[in-house]
Amino acid sequence: MVDRNRLVNNFIEMVKVDSPSKKEREMANWLVSYLKERNIEAVIDNAGDKIGGNCGNLVAYIKGESSENPICFAAHMDQVMPCENVKPIVEGNIIKTDGTTTLGADDKGGIAVILEALETVLENKVPHRDIYLLFTVCEEVGLKGAKNLNCANLPCKDVIIFDAGGPTGIITYKGPSQENISITFHGKKAHAGVEPEKGINAIVVASHAISNMHIGRIDEETTSNIGRIEGGAATNVVTDKVTFTAEIRSHKEEKLEAEIAHMKKCCEDAAKAFNTTYEFNHENSYPRFEVDSESFVFKLSEEGLKKAGVEPKAMITGGGSDANIISSYGYRCAILSLGMYQVHTVDEYANIDDMYNAANAAYHMMTI
Repeated sequence: MVDRNRLVNNFIEMVKVDSPSKKEREMANWLVSYLKERNIEAVIDNAGDKIGGNCGNLVAYIKGESSENPICFAAHMDQVMPCENVKPIVEGNIIKTDGTTTLGADDKGGIAVILEALETVLENKVPHRDIYLLFTVCEEVGLKGAKNLNCANLPCKDVIIFDAGGPTGIITYKGPSQENISITFHGKKAHAGVEPEKGINAIVVASHAISNMHIGRIDEETTSNIGRIEGGAATNVVTDKVTFTAEIRSHKEEKLEAEIAHMKKCCEDAAKAFNTTYEFNHENSYPRFEVDSESFVFKLSEEGLKKAGVEPKAMITGGGSDANIISSYGYRCAILSLGMYQVHTVDEYANIDDMYNAANAAYHMMTI
């Protein structure tokens, strides 16, 4: 029942609205205007003030014929840079850019799918459950909008987030916790050509530590990575300071803690071997999330997809999303795919058939 052309036109209109992280106000204004034309009031919280952005998270409520089992549909307003002055190009079933920017299917594709489903429900006066909309800010730069969400604006506890890549049908029900780590090794400067034996090369110390760490795929639930390393200057100076950043992700907290401890032990052993010091700092970026396959939100997602003629496929992700944060507040979240591909690159594109199927599925999830 959804309108394919309207879906595409709204999506194209939205991706032309600049909305890099922390600068989502113009996109929020577009949404507020869109909703107001349909007599739907929206509220914007103060998350932007807390994170140095120009806009907060948007929440809207559409009263239904039934208040039993309300559902929230969510997506994020920001997109990965470069994302200003997007020039969308439609080629058959594909929407892409001219190659100079990201497209913004991540996640304006999610917003377009949700709005088209809602438009179809309202236009045809189809009985529906209570519906909430949540459009967050700064998802792409550390889930900062979700981390500062005013939960008082969102009493509904079941949330379907359209923010997964790949063909429509994927239901992501489980995601890992991530720990961000920063490590600094201190060495001792010396002239590398005249008296190198008087120095302690921090690069060598760091290399010793890293060589003993578990990096990459540790097991089916745990990964680790060194993301950046910096230090040193001229080749004739023994480097006295090196800093590198890392991350560890796992679906099991005990495994996450064990890998943090192992990484720290590698640093301790290296510092001891070279008679020097180090600093080891870590903080949790987001907690793990998991929704039960027997939960209402998971079953509703399955049912909506099947009614849209799409076979559901439950999946586990290794990435993080708003679901990790929102779930920690007591919400039950499922992340659905919508046909976006090669996201976070200038080669990003959206598949119109997939978006159409996702909108049909969302429509069925809204109705009673």
